[in-house]
Amino acid sequence: MDTDELARYVRDIPDFPKPGITFKDITPVLASAEALDAAVSQLADYARPLNVDVVVGAEARGFLLGAALARELGAGFVLARKPGKLPRETVRAEYLLEYGTDALELHSDAVAEGARVLVHDDLLATGGTALALCELVEQLQGDVVGCAFFLELAFLRGRERLARYDVRSLVSYDEE
Repeated sequence: MDTDELARYVRDIPDFPKPGITFKDITPVLASAEALDAAVSQLADYARPLNVDVVVGAEARGFLLGAALARELGAGFVLARKPGKLPRETVRAEYLLEYGTDALELHSDAVAEGARVLVHDDLLATGGTALALCELVEQLQGDVVGCAFFLELAFLRGRERLARYDVRSLVSYDEE
């Protein structure tokens, strides 16, 4: 299945989570065994040469493909959660969203020093979430070897905020 076929599984939800925002719903991708396999396989094809030790995925949609991607790569998976959701000592990074602000945390022992880390989220929009994930990994002395996304809203120019990292997305939208 090529990326054009994968894109047909993505559903637009207008005015969610607020007026003027068009939410890209990936649940049809997840519901299709063929589309889910294609998405995970294609992300893994990008990441395999990076020799990843661990995949870090952002809450909550980054968990969906991120854990499957980690398994496909033979790597571990680390949860980046909203503040107060992890039970032990954490490191924290705050970031701007396209429609507000937020923060993510990792357990302070989640990434070993020198670990080769793939940052994953389902969507690259303004780049704030992904940049926060990269900062968290680097706080823990991990090495961000790549950033992998299922969707990219290229018109929001998030890739520019991640210019110092290798970035790959499967499906890109050039306009709203």
